[in-house]
Amino acid sequence: MKTYQQITSDRSSHARAIEAHGGIDSAISSGALPSFLDTTISELIVLGLLRQNVTVYFGVLGHGSTELGEVLRIYQEAGLVKLYAVRNEIEASHAATAYHWVSGEPAAVITSIGPGALQALAGSLVPASNGKGVWYLMGDETTEDEGFNMQQIPKHQQDSFLAMTAIMGNAYKLHTPWAISTALKRGLNTVKHPYQAGPFFLLMPMNIQPQVLAKFNLRELPANELSKLGPAFEGYQQAVGWIRDSAQILVKVGGGGIGASEEIVYLLELSNGVCVHTPVATGVVPYHHPRCLGVGGSKGSLCGNFAMDEADLLIAIGTRAVCQSDSSRTGYPNVKHVININASLEDATHYQDTLALVGDAQATIQQLNRLLSESLGDKNAGYSEWLEKCLEKKKAWENFKGKRYAHRTLRDPFWGAEILTQPGAIKTALDWAGDKNTLTLFDAGDVQANGFQIVEDSEPGHTITDTGASYMGFAVSAILASAALDHPDYFLAFSGDGSFTMNPQILIDGVEHGARGCILLLDNNRMAAISGLQEAQYGAAYATWNQKPIDFISWAGSFPGVLALSGGASPDELIQALDKAYQHPLIALIHVPVYYGPDPLGGMGVFGRWNVGNWVDETQTLRHKIGL
Repeated sequence: MKTYQQITSDRSSHARAIEAHGGIDSAISSGALPSFLDTTISELIVLGLLRQNVTVYFGVLGHGSTELGEVLRIYQEAGLVKLYAVRNEIEASHAATAYHWVSGEPAAVITSIGPGALQALAGSLVPASNGKGVWYLMGDETTEDEGFNMQQIPKHQQDSFLAMTAIMGNAYKLHTPWAISTALKRGLNTVKHPYQAGPFFLLMPMNIQPQVLAKFNLRELPANELSKLGPAFEGYQQAVGWIRDSAQILVKVGGGGIGASEEIVYLLELSNGVCVHTPVATGVVPYHHPRCLGVGGSKGSLCGNFAMDEADLLIAIGTRAVCQSDSSRTGYPNVKHVININASLEDATHYQDTLALVGDAQATIQQLNRLLSESLGDKNAGYSEWLEKCLEKKKAWENFKGKRYAHRTLRDPFWGAEILTQPGAIKTALDWAGDKNTLTLFDAGDVQANGFQIVEDSEPGHTITDTGASYMGFAVSAILASAALDHPDYFLAFSGDGSFTMNPQILIDGVEHGARGCILLLDNNRMAAISGLQEAQYGAAYATWNQKPIDFISWAGSFPGVLALSGGASPDELIQALDKAYQHPLIALIHVPVYYGPDPLGGMGVFGRWNVGNWVDETQTLRHKIGL
């Protein structure tokens, strides 16, 4: 068997052969790459991910990942992969998540052992909550237990980090080198799951990465993907009967409904129902369609929450029923039955009195629509009393929004001037983004809540908002994904001052890697979502604001290549700043002071319920009274 030094000298020839022949399988077929290879675990990890079309890496190298980093260096020189080195593992995780969100292909995050891995684990809450596939390649303690490794969990216990990562998603520790193909297969099944993709944690003990495997059969590197689930075979006639007998039908669409827009619109027409969607599903039914009532839940629209409160039948499509989406399970007080279409059995059976149709949403709705059309024909279509009531509420919601758009500035006591409100700034920027056809992303907090109430997408994919984890700093970090995409959209990241200061590394890494986008920083000198919650619950805000403003323009302007601009205090000034940012070839930051205060025109309002703080007793009592 070859020595480690001999094997590592062969890496360049392996990479060149794969690049020259357009892939691993072609290189093997041509004889340029041996089908039985003497190589290291670290190279097999890169080869295995390459066979799964994972070519993009984000991360921070450390002593727990230098061996893998050396393989990536050689394969990057051959043009097969690209590592985007960053300054924070949370940022790497967010960028990889956004890459999958936009491109549909998974990327990998690399960390060292210990603190870096823990930071990436924290960031993995976003792909876990939003169904995005991300590989996490993490350095881990050695397997011979010669004593504590620096940065491992200081406890006399095996596999502590494996236990933690296994809680967040699926995980595998490469304790045995020849288990590499099993580890790669389990990762493939996780990150490319057709319905519930998520994070996969491959823990790489430091002494295992350079281990040599003799005559490894490259055929053992998995590449096949899971097929979509067919529609359920039973229950359709029951569903048709419930739809026929119900007068006020609500279709609630989550992220699992993306890709079935045409079928959902037809279902709405056949059932004479109305649609409310979750924030991640904006555009699945075009907002201006008369049957679309926007978002619903604890931060839902006036009309969306009206429909949830009054509906007698719920058709749930691809939704996990997150607390803010269904008002902590109190969102449907008059629903008698639920038809739940979901590829996950657990999510499909979440509510009581449920008919679960488990399978692919598009195929399942197609079958349901066929039977509805045969049973009901056109007699159930048209403008019903239910639709008329909902349209009246949508008209009231449009008037509600119109008043805020007509008063886009208010005098703010902290800034001591007439400045933009959050609805005013967000609406102005969204209209600008629509004209430019840019991708808009929302960071967690008040900016996000106001944003998904204002967004009026006509199709999915224009807006990305992490409402599953509500992770502060996600949107600005996500701009880095634009550097890795072949044909990137312009990224416009809406962020508050609280979220931005959680992950400002994009000002360095975005320029370093050629990312292009704009951070629209809406600054009310506080974490306004929490200040507002405190005031609504207890009458006073506490420990959620700064005493002095931060000079964000000087801060951002100190980074070479970053264009730092003032967004001014009016819609016209903001548009001028956005135009300048759009012309800049790299990262731009626009600072916009925004209003915070008691004037109702300064925000979009709250129309739902939430099981937090001193609302808990009332919300939980209502939930158990409803019993759904």
